[in-house]
Amino acid sequence: MDAYNYIKEAIIHGKFEPGMRLAEETLAKELNLSRTPIREAIKQLEAEGLVVPLKRGVGVRNFTKEDIKEIYDLRSLLESYAAGQAAINRTEEDLIELQTANELYDKVIHDNSLRDLTSIQAIVHTNSRFHEAIVSSAKNKHLYFHISKVVVVPMVFRSFYWYTDFQLQQSLEVHKIIFEAIKNKEPERARIAMHEHIFQGRDNVLKHLDDIKISHLFKEEAK
Repeated sequence: MDAYNYIKEAIIHGKFEPGMRLAEETLAKELNLSRTPIREAIKQLEAEGLVVPLKRGVGVRNFTKEDIKEIYDLRSLLESYAAGQAAINRTEEDLIELQTANELYDKVIHDNSLRDLTSIQAIVHTNSRFHEAIVSSAKNKHLYFHISKVVVVPMVFRSFYWYTDFQLQQSLEVHKIIFEAIKNKEPERARIAMHEHIFQGRDNVLKHLDDIKISHLFKEEAK
């Protein structure tokens, strides 16, 4: 695995945690590479917003609650628009891909008994496949670029660790509603369903952050 993909995967999976400083020399030794490809990888990740400059070097970006709200607001606007356009412009081939993605998503969330890295990766992959199929169905060549800039992969990945079985099933049911709206050429219904779907994800992330803070507070008080 090259430097870029190694560092990105480590950030997504939580090996490199938010706020952690990334030292070029340490990464170069770990990957048995020179510092040049490490430096290039970090520049690319900085452009993607996954790492940020520190006083010395760079660190993994730590998202605030306000960041999360703003990111999900933009996602809602862009992806609900994509869903509405997909309902107008989709082809029969698009519908096959959407249905296939949903069937795979259904399978992996019901095979998620271990809640391990492999099963979470499968859930994230199939969920992304459904959302990307919607963007493709919208037939707007600019949409994917803009949506890719506001879908923060580490945040999405970690959010699926926090989903309960009920929430995963709820997510699947909304996928089905969106699919039916696109299939039946109902753009407003597709738009509204996607809007709510994105905001459900936002609320789950924000609630988990609040729970973490409360948990840390109790631990501090117990000392």
